[in-house]
Amino acid sequence: MAIGENLLADDAVCSPGSPLTLPQAPDASLAGSLRVLADPTRLRIVQILAANGSVCACDLEPPLGLSQPTVSHHLRQLVQAGIVEREKRGTWAFYRVTPGMIGAIAEDLGAIERA
Repeated sequence: MAIGENLLADDAVCSPGSPLTLPQAPDASLAGSLRVLADPTRLRIVQILAANGSVCACDLEPPLGLSQPTVSHHLRQLVQAGIVEREKRGTWAFYRVTPGMIGAIAEDLGAIERA
């Protein structure tokens, strides 16, 4: 093959203008949830919460190796996305995975594959 030779020069390989199947666009909330979960720290927080149920924010600092303000920032992002719920108990904040949320995200991803 010569430098600059086009591998797709044969019309049998690619036909510009071919009709595409256009499935319904996914809900914008799915993209938001995936964006939030794409951060490794947030994904780890969700794993810890799912394994332990309701967890005080202060108990997340040691296993994550992060400061309280950083943990709070990640928890706030998860709460805003609806992935995690916050419950105030006196001066403490406890967090848990929103029931059914992980399953709903997985279902939305499965719908893309089935489309």
